Amino acid sequence: MLNFKFTAFITITLFTLAGCASSMSGAAYTRGQAREVQDVRMAIIENVREVQIEGTKTPIGAAAGALIGGVAGGSGGGGRNARAIGSVLGGVIGGIAGAAAEEGLTRQAGYEITIRFVDSGKLIAVAQAADEQFNVGDRVRVIVGGDVTRISH
Repeated sequence: MLNFKFTAFITITLFTLAGCASSMSGAAYTRGQAREVQDVRMAIIENVREVQIEGTKTPIGAAAGALIGGVAGGSGGGGRNARAIGSVLGGVIGGIAGAAAEEGLTRQAGYEITIRFVDSGKLIAVAQAADEQFNVGDRVRVIVGGDVTRISH
């Protein structure tokens, strides 16, 4: 029963931490970006292409998976050596599965938006989360601040 509770706790923790992944939305700002001056230029959308934005790959998913796998692998029957081997193998397999789960849970759909600046005619492309609809020919704002560029209506 204790192993089940521990495994459930670690699983819930993994899912909670996956929800804390930083957003790739054009509407999301970090705390450090608030009240920071940003340059705004007008542009016209030339192309919109659907892309996949990779999920996070932190040690948290692997560590949580290794803990779960280690506990689960060591809880089987057999002697002390069999449980130790089960813990090690369970930890390795759990670590790999946890890392894959974290990446999959935090992966998101996005757009690669190619725009042409109104003032210079220069073309650039920006990838961001697909949380706002963009169409070819739309007039948009390109907002640049720090190392972040976002496109918004």
